Amino acid sequence: MTARISCAVAVLLATLGAFYGSGALGGTPIADAAGGRLGADSTLLAPGTGAFSIWSFIYTALLVYALWQLTATPGESQSQRTMRPWAAASAVINALWIGVVQLGWLGLSVVVILLLLAVLVRIFLLMIPGAESAPERWITALAFGPYLGWVSVAAVANIAAWLSSLGVGEGATWVTPLAAVLVVVAALIAAGTVHFSGGRIAAALAMAWGIAWIGVGRSDGGLESVPVSITAFCAAALVILYALVAAATRRMKFNRTLENAA
Repeated sequence: MTARISCAVAVLLATLGAFYGSGALGGTPIADAAGGRLGADSTLLAPGTGAFSIWSFIYTALLVYALWQLTATPGESQSQRTMRPWAAASAVINALWIGVVQLGWLGLSVVVILLLLAVLVRIFLLMIPGAESAPERWITALAFGPYLGWVSVAAVANIAAWLSSLGVGEGATWVTPLAAVLVVVAALIAAGTVHFSGGRIAAALAMAWGIAWIGVGRSDGGLESVPVSITAFCAAALVILYALVAAATRRMKFNRTLENAA
């Protein structure tokens, strides 16, 4: 029970940290922190402002996960006993990232967000073998799938912001094609999560969301780029299409398995 309470407290603290980072509790909004380097128009790979609304869904899902941890079912689940410390770690690291950005330490924020990404990848790998109950499958998928997908896109934007702060590529002609290539790479990674996980689509859909908002940011803002915008919109659409086809295929296989077992 102690481990489950610790996990719930960690998620609650991360949520409070998010409110602080949004400026609601007196902190500097993330878009304005670190000299505005993480704003919607800071680099070619920065998602538009509306993209960050996904955090509301992620934190709500994490709070549901935390409250669910206090019930009897996850206490009996071996998979949750393995996953729980990683879930708590992701919440703590997320709060740490917000704190580092608030202090303006952009270089360190890259290290922290990559650490967070590694933890979320570990959780994702633990989810693949399968949940021990339907509630566990849905709660963990909705909590950590979008979390992983969004942080994957945010990590790319964070790295781009840090490199920009160092003056890397300033005024260079290769910046635009490189940004377009990185968008395609992000889309391939999103498709890879669907394939590797056997048709689980939550992470890929969140990545498609972030990629699409990169397109929005490059078509309607202070840093416009038609090539990057078109690439982002096309990549996001293809990821969504692939994810939906994979989900439908997975469902048909599941139905055939039930029919054969009957």
